[in-house]
Order: sequence, then structure tokens, then C-alpha cells
Amino acid sequence: MSGPAGRSEATGGSTLPKYVRIREVCLRDGLQIEEPITLAAKLELLEAVIATGVREIEATAFVSPSKVPALADAAALAAELPRFRESHDVEFSALVAGPGGAARAAAAGMGSIEYVVSAADGHSQANVGRSTADSTHLIADITRIAHEHDATIEVIIATAWDCPFDGPTDPQRVVDIAVAAFELGADRIAIADTIGTTTPRRVTDLINRVRPRIGDLSLGAHFHNTRGTGLASAYAAVSAGVTRLDSSVGGLGGCPFAPGASGNIATEDLVYMLRDSDIGVDVDLQAAIRAAGVAQKAVGHDLPSALLRAGDRILG
Repeated sequence: MSGPAGRSEATGGSTLPKYVRIREVCLRDGLQIEEPITLAAKLELLEAVIATGVREIEATAFVSPSKVPALADAAALAAELPRFRESHDVEFSALVAGPGGAARAAAAGMGSIEYVVSAADGHSQANVGRSTADSTHLIADITRIAHEHDATIEVIIATAWDCPFDGPTDPQRVVDIAVAAFELGADRIAIADTIGTTTPRRVTDLINRVRPRIGDLSLGAHFHNTRGTGLASAYAAVSAGVTRLDSSVGGLGGCPFAPGASGNIATEDLVYMLRDSDIGVDVDLQAAIRAAGVAQKAVGHDLPSALLRAGDRILG
């Protein structure tokens, strides 16, 4: 159903695909702005997420513990993943901020590595302490490290539409990073609305600029619902040929280095929309709602998910 890894499954144009692959990001993007929770609580959440049927999970990040204390246990969590791999058809990934993190992730057995390059210098400096150009230059080293360990590498382009420091992002900056990632051997590319500002027209425009420049590499997308346009943007992305979307149960998450960024699109809300659009997904809606409840309990506060609050129109 999912097609070969890393290759586009859409037919292009405005035709809706028959299937969209969802990557669950609650354990990394979701938890990174929260107070640290125990490894046991993370494993309970992981079990609930796996029970949804999702086939890709962003499990953690190998980044500075002082900057992101909620993910300081990355190596310990990674050590728990083999037992889940043995019993479930799921691929785990980890985010890194540089070659050092990539080496640690690879050594920990992560088979899929994500490297973020911010298209805006202001956010890049706040996030990793270097310019966009310098971050782009590191794609070659990180790709080499990943491939030497038989891992895949995905370059995620952050602040693809707007930056909290620099304002609107020039689309050409996003295209240039995508082309560099393609030429330097990345296996996949994704574009991210880090602060939840984009809208459907802008989504379509950027995707139409990027996709022709990256050959047959798969293009994914990551949206936040900070201003209520996350699901509409996700639908626009799918309509433009994207067949990989990130989401987080409960709508948990946000960027700690982007003021005002909050609220990933909720997995259960996304599944609800795609299901009623006759687009297949691997995620069971009721199981996703239950996982959102586990996430809400783990962090100890209400989450923005609409389905967690209102339930499914069919099953309640």
C-alpha cells in the first residue's frame, strides 16, 4: 500500500492520492516543549501510539540535553526500540541538529535520521546557533554518517513559510535547500510550517516550486495548527501531491526556539479528515483518540485535539 520507501506515491496535479502515510511525532516534537516525563511514561505513550497502526514514529532527538531537557534520555529510549521493532511493522526515526547528533543516533541503532535546516537565518541561529548556509553545508556530512550506518536521511526544511524573527520566508531559499539536499544524497525531503502561519494557497505555491526540483524523492510536510489553518494546509499539501504528513496525537507539541509556535496538527483530527476524503491511512481513528488521552495524561494538561473533545461522528 505504501510503495517503495522514499519515492512519491501521488499522481501529481490536483488528484487526491489513494493513500497518505502518517508519521507520528508526539514522542519528539510533541514532548520537546514539555517538562520532562519519565522513560516509563514515554514507553506507555509509545505503546499507545503503536496500537494505532501507524508505521512511522519519530521517537526522539539526539540534541543537546541542556537545550531540550525533555529529550535528554534519547539513548535510553533508543535502547528500548528493538523489542517494538520485532513485534510491529514500524520504522523509528530520530532528529539531529548536526554531525555529532547523527553519529550518536546511528550508534544507537536508529535506522532513519532527520536533519533540520531552517530556511530563515534568524530561526537557524536561535535553533542551532549557525546560519542557514552553514546548516545546509552540513547535509553532506550528516548524509555520509547516516549512509555509512545503513540509515536513511531526511532533510526537513523548517520555517519554510515564515520565521518568528525574519518574517516571511523567500520561497527560493526553500527551493535552494531542497535542491542541495537532493544533490547531496538525501533520501527524503520535507517542508515544515514551524510557527503555524501558512495557508492553503501558499502551501500549494511552495510545493509546486519544490517538487519539480527534487527528482523522484518523496516530499513530506509538517504543519502546526497554531492559527487554525493546519488541517486546511495539510489538505492543500495532499491535493498538490504530498503523500507523507507529520502529526501528533492530541495536537501535542511545538518548537521551543520559535516564539508562539504551538500545536502540531492532531493525528486523530488528520485521520478523520483523510478518512472522510476517501484517502487511506494506516492509523485507526479510535486508537488514535485513545493515544491522545494517554498523551494528555502524561503531560498533565489539556490538549487541543478536536476529536479528543468531540469524538468521531460515526462512533462517537
